[in-house]
Amino acid sequence: MQDLISKAATLLEALPYIQKFSGETFVVKYGGSFMDSPDPAVRNGVARDIVFLEAVEINPVVVHGGGKAITRAMEAAGLKASFIQGQRVTDEATVCVVDQVLSREINPEVVKAIEDLGGKARGFSGADIFKCRRLLLDDKEKPGVKMDIGFVGEVVEVNTEPLRQCIWHGITPVISPVALGEDGKIYNCNADVAAAQVAIALKAKRLVFMSDVPGLMRDPQDPATLIAHLQTSEVPALKAAGIVDKGMIPKVDSAVAAIRSGVDKVSFVDGREPHAVLLEIFTDAGVGTEVVL
Repeated sequence: MQDLISKAATLLEALPYIQKFSGETFVVKYGGSFMDSPDPAVRNGVARDIVFLEAVEINPVVVHGGGKAITRAMEAAGLKASFIQGQRVTDEATVCVVDQVLSREINPEVVKAIEDLGGKARGFSGADIFKCRRLLLDDKEKPGVKMDIGFVGEVVEVNTEPLRQCIWHGITPVISPVALGEDGKIYNCNADVAAAQVAIALKAKRLVFMSDVPGLMRDPQDPATLIAHLQTSEVPALKAAGIVDKGMIPKVDSAVAAIRSGVDKVSFVDGREPHAVLLEIFTDAGVGTEVVL
């Protein structure tokens, strides 16, 4: 009986959040090594949370990654993965692998996972949703010089119409992080940046970044140093101190851009934790790191 009472208490705690967010759009960036877990319960945990959001009339939109799967496919094709400043160097052969893995393998898998649990989803190649410009990196050893790392793009435009049509019909859009360049070719894009641009374009209420770390930590090796609450004004100091570094830079920069464009809150959560999305959205304590204005 006590277990049943506890379950009822949990539902009642979630009730005001369900009422508050009904009809709102939430963007979830789905990435991290948990996507490769051999345990179906781990792989499908996020999909179950997405289906729950649909059931309580919140409109989820998913942007997924797949970096480890890309690297494995490159190795199988005899291609060597190379990174500069956290960005994958992407030549013509590599971008073909990237598009195949993201848009034709992982994307349908995510859609199927949602549908197998009773949800509704539709997959999109990012090339049908995103337009980008070629990303040029600052050469840290040669001030003023830009580095071209190939077919790597920065999302500058989001085609929202097909996404809004899905939302209108209660279907979750699932988008791969590739984009169409100004030259009409496919480009590899950072999934965090792409997710933030979707959140901004759709005027989403919330943006949730899922990865395989508990959130933003002052010491990456010590989960006890988790920063539970972060204001955008604190970000420059964290960058200067090296706390926000490497792969966290595009995540945090994207979070700040989303907040400043009207998204209420951005969260960094650990996708390995069961129901991390629901815990962050529907409980008083939340999990991970929340970024606010």
